[in-house]
Amino acid sequence: MDQRPCSLSIHGGAAQGLSFMHPVRSSRFWPKAWVAALALAAAVSGMAAVDPGDAHSEESLIKLDPPERVAQRLEWWSEARFGLFIHWGLYAQDGCHWKGQDGISEHMMQHLKIPLAEYAKIADDFNPAKFDAGEWVRIAKDAGMKYVIITAKHHDGFAMFNSPSSDYNIVARTPFKRDPVKELAEACRRQGLKFGVYYSLGRDWQDPDVPTRNGYRSNTWDYPDEAKKDFRKYFERKVKPQVQELLTQYGPIAVLWFDTPEEIPKDESLELAGLIHRLQPDCIINQRVGNRFGDYRVAEQKIPESGFSDPWETCMTLNRHWGYYKGDEDWKPTETLIRHLIDIASKGGNFLLNVGPTGEGVIPAGSAGRLHEIGAWLKVNGDAIYGTTASPFKKLDWGRCTKKTSGDGMTLYLHVFDWPADGKLIVPGLRNAVVSATLLAGGQPLPASRDDQGVTIAVPATAPDKISSTIVLTVKGPLQIE
Repeated sequence: MDQRPCSLSIHGGAAQGLSFMHPVRSSRFWPKAWVAALALAAAVSGMAAVDPGDAHSEESLIKLDPPERVAQRLEWWSEARFGLFIHWGLYAQDGCHWKGQDGISEHMMQHLKIPLAEYAKIADDFNPAKFDAGEWVRIAKDAGMKYVIITAKHHDGFAMFNSPSSDYNIVARTPFKRDPVKELAEACRRQGLKFGVYYSLGRDWQDPDVPTRNGYRSNTWDYPDEAKKDFRKYFERKVKPQVQELLTQYGPIAVLWFDTPEEIPKDESLELAGLIHRLQPDCIINQRVGNRFGDYRVAEQKIPESGFSDPWETCMTLNRHWGYYKGDEDWKPTETLIRHLIDIASKGGNFLLNVGPTGEGVIPAGSAGRLHEIGAWLKVNGDAIYGTTASPFKKLDWGRCTKKTSGDGMTLYLHVFDWPADGKLIVPGLRNAVVSATLLAGGQPLPASRDDQGVTIAVPATAPDKISSTIVLTVKGPLQIE
């Protein structure tokens, strides 16, 4: 994932919370004019200044399979709506610090220009004795998440799994000697969650043959000559063998989540997608396999104003970092996170929310606590999130809407952020006959009537939930909205 000086998280087109990623500490690593331009662009566009390493990130996808086959692969994912992202690697050992220096983020190898020979020595001390795959998956399940994705290999090139093709991995190089990908895959199967892996595709600072545009994200301190770098050599030597290992050593892999395609040619993107679906036909591939391919699109650290026409997912941090950064206690409030989840679901997307475990193998209390609180809300309101589709309304002043088809009618889940002071909730422009209106929490029936404005629901004086209360509105027939 990319870590920039400034990141702005957007909720429903209005800023619900600002998350600035060390603008002061990072300024010594970025040209001042560039930082200013990025900040200005973020402010003007209302979106995060994030470089996904994908020249086609804002373009629609090219489907490699018939639409019905893609929909079949995505069926469970489209119903899940909520998953756990895990960024974990050598950078967590001292919380993104190295020999007393602030490495800013999980990109610390590049930020500090740490020679590969020196960075590799971190593995000598990496022994996360408190790692418990079952506990990590329990935290995800308790949060109401339906799938887990972990960084099998991040930009530093270090494999967090047993990789026979490269001994630069956690089993061969650390005193830990265990395979967390294997243990997490097994724990997910035991607890009924889907399991996927992240793989940094176009950035790998251990391999000598990985160019990025103008050397922007390459290892130019160990391998300075970009002109000599041959992506195909890296692709054959490392990418294909490791992807094959991930798909053959751990049982079903639900998602292969690629990052930063950078300079991958179209032919290699196609070859990689073909390899994956030969080995595991049901494995979902995200957009960052490169060149507009993949089953779904990715929005990083932002929620698109109107969603996308393609299936899509927002990935986001709980605080200011993807990987564990010691001292970062700037946690997003639970209210913000729940409303993010609702907003994303109302636009037809998924929410992949990240944690960065420590070098000891512990998910920080700030993360675990918020995930538990989200889970408590979902235990009551989950029917209004899981298996729903996007809102039919362009705008609702009081909140958001998700929906499900039900027999010969439609069920609308009204997520009310701003409870009406006058006891009347108006669903504007809705022309369908009302079957029923109830509170999701407790099932209390609510009087509802239709007039020229739409449907008006009489609600209690006090909101059942201060974060978001859900009203279940069932109507007859296909939706009719003016």
